Amino acid sequence: MSAPVRQRETMNERGPDPQAIDVLSLCKASGTLAGQWPLAELRRLSDSFCATSDASARWQAHGWLVPVPGGEPEIWLELQGTAEVPLQCQRCLQPLTESLQVRRRFRFVRSEDEAERLDEECEDDVLALPPRLDLRALLEDELILALPIVPRHEVCPDPLPLPAEDTAAEEAPAPNPFAALAALRGRLPGGD
Repeated sequence: MSAPVRQRETMNERGPDPQAIDVLSLCKASGTLAGQWPLAELRRLSDSFCATSDASARWQAHGWLVPVPGGEPEIWLELQGTAEVPLQCQRCLQPLTESLQVRRRFRFVRSEDEAERLDEECEDDVLALPPRLDLRALLEDELILALPIVPRHEVCPDPLPLPAEDTAAEEAPAPNPFAALAALRGRLPGGD
């Protein structure tokens, strides 16, 4: 595992600031960064939770360059992350813990126009190379995309009770709307 790239602009006491990564420098050094963020700090993700969580999202980012004959090398970053998030089952409405796992590769290019063109031509995730990349925001985006559309237990622990059957309603026949109309017609003058 290579040591992370250290730059004055992104340094803190523990190394590069993962919220302001110089992607090109990280990739030139084939660097790897890893860490964790409390789920409470991922505010957009935590809006989906049914309860507060003191758990953390673990992550790792690895950058590298791919040589291209006769051209600039390609800039690649792989981001992996895992988190256990508290959601609400949409079937029984009870809490459930969902394991989220993401693993995405991103190719960075020099401009938005180039990213747009390449994005249409290939299946890779292509992004314009920013001056600084916020890994926390990128991880949060990927975890949000990994959320289930309809969270639910495989087998609900306590299914919802069925409504009590109303036996009186079953015994009485439903009123006939035409009978009421016929009775009204009979009361009108000349209603034969």
